[in-house]
Amino acid sequence: MFGDYSLGDLGSIFVMQGFAGLILFSVYVLMALGLAIIFGQMGVINMAHGEFMILGAYVTWMTSNFFQAYLPSLFSGYFFLAMILAFVASGALGMLVEWVLIRHLYKRPLDTLLATWGLSLMLQQAYRSVFGAREVGVELPQWMLGSLHVTDSIEVPINGVFVMCLTLLITISVAYVMYKSRWGRQVRAVVQNRIMAGAVGINTEKVDRYTYGLGCGIAGVAGSAFTMIGSTGPTSGQLYIVDTFLVVVFGGAASLLGTIASAFSISQTQSTLEFFMSGSMAKVLTLLAVVGILMLRPQGLFALKVRK
Repeated sequence: MFGDYSLGDLGSIFVMQGFAGLILFSVYVLMALGLAIIFGQMGVINMAHGEFMILGAYVTWMTSNFFQAYLPSLFSGYFFLAMILAFVASGALGMLVEWVLIRHLYKRPLDTLLATWGLSLMLQQAYRSVFGAREVGVELPQWMLGSLHVTDSIEVPINGVFVMCLTLLITISVAYVMYKSRWGRQVRAVVQNRIMAGAVGINTEKVDRYTYGLGCGIAGVAGSAFTMIGSTGPTSGQLYIVDTFLVVVFGGAASLLGTIASAFSISQTQSTLEFFMSGSMAKVLTLLAVVGILMLRPQGLFALKVRK
């Protein structure tokens, strides 16, 4: 016996904590993938990334309400359409922001930080004015509710499994786009040598706009997934922005593998520590561990060589 728990009970609890860490890992990856593209590939510190995520969450909420009111017979499949609409809405807003604001601030990272911080406050107020200050929740289809019984003492929520499968699909898609597609090769060419990329005929401004839009669109899909594990409010995105930047920096900017490894390490460490102590103390110790590793390896877990 260990306190009030048997060894079997402790094993089940650790498995459940590990699965909770995998759900947190999935949210971190979805958020960090978009930010890794924007920050790692473009050098833009996007402090409004959380608000692009929340836009996707609000789009999912509106889609849910629309199907409930007008298409109840199709409600079970609304979430797939909601994710597409969230990607389109957040991606379109991202491309607009890049054209209006960000394109004037390249190679000035501190200016992008201040500009996108101001944009974050503006978007928060816009959400508060349009949707109200109260948090809203999304009605999930019946097939997403409930749990899968792994053993008599271990249950895993179905919506958590869905989030992990969604994360895996999006990660594979992003890897294919960035490393196998023609557009992905253009993005990496612009990152490595912008002047030479322009000299060989690549429209660098168009690549920048679509890259920023892709990163914001992925954040919108993360917002759709977020609605399954939390309520949506005007400031909900700020709860994840610091952790997301930490994931990207710890993994190594512009490294997809580093982003995934970093998200897994941070989420599992935090989830495991929460079994022994409070959530806030677990987060503090996790952050201290990450900061300590970054002091020894400031380039992150996986650093890419970029030609200036």
